[in-house]
Amino acid sequence: MGKQDNAEDTVYKKNIVIKVSGLYKYYKVGTQYVHALDGLDFDIKKGEFCAIVGPSGSGKSTLLNMLAGLEKPSKGEIVIAGKHIEKLNENQLVAFRRENVGFIFQSYNLLQTMSAVENVAMPLMFRGVPVKKRLAVANKYLELVGLKKQANQKGNAMSGGQQQRVGIARALAMNPKIIFADEPTGNLDTKTTGEVLELMKDVVSKAGKTLIMVTHDNHIADFADRRIRIVDGKISD
Repeated sequence: MGKQDNAEDTVYKKNIVIKVSGLYKYYKVGTQYVHALDGLDFDIKKGEFCAIVGPSGSGKSTLLNMLAGLEKPSKGEIVIAGKHIEKLNENQLVAFRRENVGFIFQSYNLLQTMSAVENVAMPLMFRGVPVKKRLAVANKYLELVGLKKQANQKGNAMSGGQQQRVGIARALAMNPKIIFADEPTGNLDTKTTGEVLELMKDVVSKAGKTLIMVTHDNHIADFADRRIRIVDGKISD
């Protein structure tokens, strides 16, 4: 085992699931370089609910994409679950996300003509999980998010809040180490937003997952255990 592997194992054993060091992302616009991320350093511990908060254009969504391995940094290191993901090729990143990462989207991304249980079970189908087992897992997580009675309802017959609960169940069903949520309550009213955020906090804690949520709203960020505020590509106190 090399020195890098030892360093990565040490990071993970210290209960740090994400370690970001000297992270930069810049784009060339004409003859100028625009810094979307300008030298970020932070750690996120296993089991934390962390909000990345900042105004539009601050760099928070770029940061989420970096952490999820959807964009490569211009410079810097991102160690997640003991892996230097900035060094992985595209095939390795796909495998890494499949094994370690879940996503909750603002737009729910449900197949509207499929039932709630079918939507939750579908990613498990792509993993080759047998029908009986994947339906059992899907029903387990639908019960966890309070939708046991709606398991056979189609997506287009459910409210926005119910659809987002299905989205949370779908992310948990993949048994990821980390869940990324991008403005997860952006399409919900104030009351439903509070309910969904409390649910996310509760079920992620019970399941022992790390949750990283991007939001522009400080009130929504208050639901998190901790916040990282991004302004002009830098961490702001």
